[in-house]
Amino acid sequence: MSGVFGVVSKEDCVTDVYFGTDYHSHLGTSRAGMAIWSGNNFNSLIHNIENTQFRAKFESDLPNISGNMGIGCISDTEPQPLTVRSHLGHYALTTVGKINNLDELADKAFTGRNMHFLETSKGTINPTELVSVIIDQESSFKDGLLKAQELIDGSCSILLLTPEGIYASRDKLGRTPLVIGEKEGAYCISFESCTFTNLGYRFKYELGPGEIVLITPDGIEKIVPAGDKMKICAFLWVYYGYPSSTYEGMNVEVMRYRNGAAMAKNDQVEIDMVAGIPDSGIGHAIGYSNQAKVPFGRPFIKYTPTWSRSFMPQDQDIRNLVAKMKLMPVPELVANKRLLFCDDSIVRGTQLGETVDLLYKCDAREVHIRPACPPLVFGCKYLNFSTSRSEMDLAARRAIIELEGREPENLDDYCDPAHEKYHRMVNCISERLNFSSLEYQNLPDMLDAIGIGRDKICTYCWNGKE
Repeated sequence: MSGVFGVVSKEDCVTDVYFGTDYHSHLGTSRAGMAIWSGNNFNSLIHNIENTQFRAKFESDLPNISGNMGIGCISDTEPQPLTVRSHLGHYALTTVGKINNLDELADKAFTGRNMHFLETSKGTINPTELVSVIIDQESSFKDGLLKAQELIDGSCSILLLTPEGIYASRDKLGRTPLVIGEKEGAYCISFESCTFTNLGYRFKYELGPGEIVLITPDGIEKIVPAGDKMKICAFLWVYYGYPSSTYEGMNVEVMRYRNGAAMAKNDQVEIDMVAGIPDSGIGHAIGYSNQAKVPFGRPFIKYTPTWSRSFMPQDQDIRNLVAKMKLMPVPELVANKRLLFCDDSIVRGTQLGETVDLLYKCDAREVHIRPACPPLVFGCKYLNFSTSRSEMDLAARRAIIELEGREPENLDDYCDPAHEKYHRMVNCISERLNFSSLEYQNLPDMLDAIGIGRDKICTYCWNGKE
């Protein structure tokens, strides 16, 4: 995944870009960068943040840069923002999304004889560089951004910084957000609206799907109107969105309270305590606790001094080790207790299974698990937050193959909570991970908790339907 932030101001904006970008640290742990327009050229900085925090890497750079416009990015994938010189001028570019047809688009670009791409250390093409190539083949930034949205299969939201201002282009189906804030003499554009308050910004405007605007220190110019079809990612609310952010008028933490309450209404289990798997499961658990009138507690604590970030390394063995090391049980709250845990989802299930085993070693009497969304049956085709995960690694898919003896041609029955195959799949997952019971949130209640209209929300990873 990635998070982006930009500022245009009548005064120096480096500090705002620095802190605004840092507020997206929950969206990536690989590379981070800032590009600041000084009035004459770009000051561009990119650092590896795999083993340290954004602020620690960039703080020493701040005294050496200045400018009244800038963009920043924190990414789980490629280095960005990139700075580019082309026939359109000098600009900086950062993106959020996933380009499924990257190789096809690159091959098409090679029909121009003088075209080439710099390979990354992993031997791949930087998707943001590909977007710049698509833009540069057109006669204006507007036409280039429109062409990029037309050609890209997947999703791509874009911030493009020029000496005139920032072009902001939300992906054509609005799968990820772009929100504008304002304060005296300045505007910002952000993935996460939670960046606004502490930097002094107020909510101004949220781009619609496919919409393009040009933001300057003097105002906002609409370049391309919003489309009429939206498929925003539901996981923004369920999992990776920050609790104090709001998208399409629905706050993340409020949604999680509503979602947890809906789970409790459908549950008859007898328990002593409700808890959340840190961090994104906590809001769902509070909602469950409030509705069920069962005490909320913290039977284990996340060790934040060194394991503060919610995302973890891509290597699965290291991920498992990190998951084990950063959660510390409180045996006095666990022993002889019937515990219910809300989690945002079950992906592979490995980490959650180890957590449950740890609780049993602390003499938990029962451990019941309530994921805040339906079983993940399909891998995401549209966003990069799950690109490292093979569909065959998903706990639901492994259970299906175990039950069928092979990969079935049709998975619809396993996505239907009313079907016997669904219940067999859930029981298989529960038994393998040694849960006392497992009940997933149903799709209608989850969508109602989001509350923006079911037709506007992507549910592909749960039912395979776009």
